[in-house]
Amino acid sequence: MTKEVDVVVIGAGPAGSVASSKLIKEGLSVLVLEKMVFPRFVIGESLLPHSMDYLDELGLLPAVEALNFQVKTGACFYHNGERCDFLFENQFSEGWSYTFQVKRADFDHALIKQAEKQGAVVEFQAEVTDVKTSATKQIVTYKDKDGELHEVHCRFVMDASGYGRVLPQMFNLEVPVSTPPRGAVFAHLDDTRRTPEDGRNIFVHAFNDNKSWIWSIPFSDGTASVGIVGNKEFIEACYADGGKEFKKRVAEFPGLNGRYDGVEFMFEPRLIVNYAVSVKQVYGEGFVLCGNSTEFLDPIFSSGVTLAISSGYKAATLVAKQLQGEQVDWEKDYSVVLKKGIDVFRTYVLAWYEGTLGDIFFSEKVDETIRQQICSVLAGYVWDETNPFVKKHSTLVNAVAHIVKM
Repeated sequence: MTKEVDVVVIGAGPAGSVASSKLIKEGLSVLVLEKMVFPRFVIGESLLPHSMDYLDELGLLPAVEALNFQVKTGACFYHNGERCDFLFENQFSEGWSYTFQVKRADFDHALIKQAEKQGAVVEFQAEVTDVKTSATKQIVTYKDKDGELHEVHCRFVMDASGYGRVLPQMFNLEVPVSTPPRGAVFAHLDDTRRTPEDGRNIFVHAFNDNKSWIWSIPFSDGTASVGIVGNKEFIEACYADGGKEFKKRVAEFPGLNGRYDGVEFMFEPRLIVNYAVSVKQVYGEGFVLCGNSTEFLDPIFSSGVTLAISSGYKAATLVAKQLQGEQVDWEKDYSVVLKKGIDVFRTYVLAWYEGTLGDIFFSEKVDETIRQQICSVLAGYVWDETNPFVKKHSTLVNAVAHIVKM
């Protein structure tokens, strides 16, 4: 039997949940098709304060707060024995001074359940097998958990499928990235030795001449996510032999002071490689991409979930306008806007691996105003063009890095 709905959203992660919630709020009917069963494990566990703006506006935040996630008030960076703290309460932009460190299985499940309560219809174990788009009607075919095929007619399709990248692969939209192939090896560990201060911040420590870094993300249940990011060959070596090198480095790493030496692993180390992806376009006739279906840069500044949430919201806003009869310029109002935010993060990601951002972070020459403006970027406010380090991100980062080395 053919189903009819206003919008089909592919994927029930943060981008899909936020998009669905926004569309429901605008009075549209929504069918969410999710390939997996929730709750399910996924990496990307540290939010940025800007994500709270969208969760709060859409009424999703109470469902998140009810899970008592670990509060995150800033980010702490280490390098060569030096430490640099950014506290979100000191940022330049007007915005949230905190967010959460989350286990994504619980976080993602809470969001989609709340979107479902708001009116979205959600089908799990629903694998999209074909999408046909046109100016007026879209046809989505999917296979349910019993292997039965279903056809849905809708007015618009939003791809929030994340690493599944349904439409980018189906429509041949993927393009290679220019950054070196990188990867991550990670696990969840017992973290009962941490101090209260350790619990409030994400820990990031650069090593291997800024080509690698280690993270520690504390959770409210006394465990933590710990991982190492670096060039693909190095990460695969850390993962080999049951993660022997990874476990050794985690136990001995400077700045962690033996916090994870001999502790229990909640699961054995896992590996992700070649995660950076991009696309040649983020919209087309009858469809739009959001979240990691568009582009994923790098995990260094925890931008993934925030970009997913913000792009899901922005895309859904425009979908609603178009379906309500308004004219939408998808290039100007979505593609260009989305690219602006991504490009700000790109500047900081590239500067991190080049070492120039570390020069700024750990320099005593950098005044407090500059630190506050950079802090806003780290808080996710990458569309705030009142911030010089957003509006002129590339020019100013390079200029300040040059000055501090003089």
